[in-house]
Amino acid sequence: MKNQKYPIFFCIYTIMLLSVSFYFARDKATFWLEVLPVLLIFPILFFTYHKFQFTKLAYALLCIHFLILCIGGIYTYAEVPLGFWLQDWFGFTRNNYDKIGHFVQGFVPAILVREMLLRTSPLRSGKWLAFITVSICLAISALYEIFEWSVSIIRGESAEAFLGMQGYEWDTQSDMLFALVGAIVALIALTRIHNRILSNK
Repeated sequence: MKNQKYPIFFCIYTIMLLSVSFYFARDKATFWLEVLPVLLIFPILFFTYHKFQFTKLAYALLCIHFLILCIGGIYTYAEVPLGFWLQDWFGFTRNNYDKIGHFVQGFVPAILVREMLLRTSPLRSGKWLAFITVSICLAISALYEIFEWSVSIIRGESAEAFLGMQGYEWDTQSDMLFALVGAIVALIALTRIHNRILSNK
């Protein structure tokens, strides 16, 4: 990346987010589960930066994704105030902040996966790239749901705050649907912009 200050900002931003989220977290045990994607992704990006640098668009989207996860780490997804505001405004029967998180779980990885495939594989922009990108994003979402299921088995009732199902029996399926929609929306909305940025990289 031409602007070497940008990755420094990204590192400081992420560390500050995690620190603030941990400090204000209402449930420290659940905090670690909510922000686990940040704890896994950030070190990988940090230690592989000298070999592979994403575009500024990708890092900006990650900043948004990390923010959503860290807010969830403070309150747990089922207790985030924004979700209650949406519930009042639109008459939802539950706090749907987790659906925002799962939509972004598809939206942001779609650009990251697309960029990695374009820069490291023979694939070129088109239908096959879009199909494979969306499929990978859906696989990531499914893997995360398997992780949630595993936590529920290990922790039992104490995992309720992390799962945030709020009594909705189709929560797992709807989470994956929102991730799928997020990936598709990302490709529709950002493909041209992403191509232009990559062509100038």
